[in-house]
Amino acid sequence: MSAFEFFFSFYGLLLGLSVAELVGGFSRILHERQRVRFGWLTPLLALFVAMDVATFWSQAWTIFRGAPFSLALLFVGLTVAATFYIAASVTFPRVTAEGVDQKIDLDDHFWAHRRLIFTCILAANLIVVTIFISLMLADASFATLSGVRLWIGFAVFSLGTAAAAFAPRKWAGCALIVLVIYSLFNVARSAVALIANGGWSLPTG
Repeated sequence: MSAFEFFFSFYGLLLGLSVAELVGGFSRILHERQRVRFGWLTPLLALFVAMDVATFWSQAWTIFRGAPFSLALLFVGLTVAATFYIAASVTFPRVTAEGVDQKIDLDDHFWAHRRLIFTCILAANLIVVTIFISLMLADASFATLSGVRLWIGFAVFSLGTAAAAFAPRKWAGCALIVLVIYSLFNVARSAVALIANGGWSLPTG
């Protein structure tokens, strides 16, 4: 087992728990859908968090695959993944059998918890960006991964996340929409690159 495989078995497990929290939270809401007012904010937030978790999974391959074994690296992975887990676990409200007559408004839940969720997401991204900048300064090969598009994208992401967390409600909702569109754009760009490279082939033999 390589150092990266060892690291990723730990990091990927923790990120996977965040995905499980999102899917589990959504399934519980569906189970109680008779007393849930869905709105659009929390489902859109869940989509954004899920795509950002997937982005972090991808970034781990790009940034950490050449890293040596290090307890410090495991601790960084724990910090990032745990921060994401907190955000994912708060995205949907806890639904219990108690108070079955009580209505659940997902938009109200969004406004009550948006600062915690978006602050966690922004903090996790800032940790990874700090690591990336440190690697660029220490190893010129990482500088090849940098570019104008990367830093413009990071600016859009950071400003959008901060606005979604702290701006007045009208602008916070707009910021969330921008973040989701930006994330979908990155997914679409990746899909175009995959198709342009010929996709993939089934193994033979």
